[in-house]
Amino acid sequence: MGNQYLEDLHDAIFHAFDRFDDHMYEFQFGENFNSPDNKSYVLPYYESSSMFASNNIAGKVDTTRIDSLSLTVGQSFYYWFDFGDDWIHWIDVISIDKEIPQEKYPKITERIGKSPPQYIDWDEEDEDVDEENEEADE
Repeated sequence: MGNQYLEDLHDAIFHAFDRFDDHMYEFQFGENFNSPDNKSYVLPYYESSSMFASNNIAGKVDTTRIDSLSLTVGQSFYYWFDFGDDWIHWIDVISIDKEIPQEKYPKITERIGKSPPQYIDWDEEDEDVDEENEEADE
């Protein structure tokens, strides 16, 4: 997987969460999410087109290979998807293998539960709250 790009990791996460509507995203490396000291890897057009542009742009997702990041086991970093709905993922590096496997990576190795919906159906949410309130009143 090290010879792949951050863009490939985005694609894997995007599909793992059953998302269908692409949005802007970035990867951040630092102690805390959105810390001003974080190094950000952004979309190719990001610097000039976004009010969210980081002051610490370290590279582009389509040209930054994962093996160039000098990741270490135990290190964490962040993937921020959809700057309006703020899907923030904390990614832990759990192993680094030097051998290149013959399988296609990145890949989903395990799923736990259903993916949350990309967009909340607020009408449905309101109906659920109304039903809960009616039951509480009885």
